[in-house]
Amino acid sequence: MAKIKVDTRDFDKLMGQLKDLPGAVMKKAEPNMVKNTPIDSGNARSRTKRRGETKIVADYGYAGRLDDGWSKQAPKGFTAPTEDFIEDEVARQVGRID
Repeated sequence: MAKIKVDTRDFDKLMGQLKDLPGAVMKKAEPNMVKNTPIDSGNARSRTKRRGETKIVADYGYAGRLDDGWSKQAPKGFTAPTEDFIEDEVARQVGRID
């Protein structure tokens, strides 16, 4: 009978490097989303917060309307630019991994 042993040390090292990626990316994405949120009274920006490691919440009733481009300050809304930022940041950080 033949036996094959797989050395998983490199894989385990890679997974260890990736485990903190979601939280690190979202920590950088929160200020980006706030920056892309239109400002009038400041309510929308002040109520856009990160919750937990991987969630950013726009906690006000008209968030959907602003995100649909209702404001001339952010015709693309704030979600799409933040998603683009997250994609770029993930690619940047994954590219740094050995």
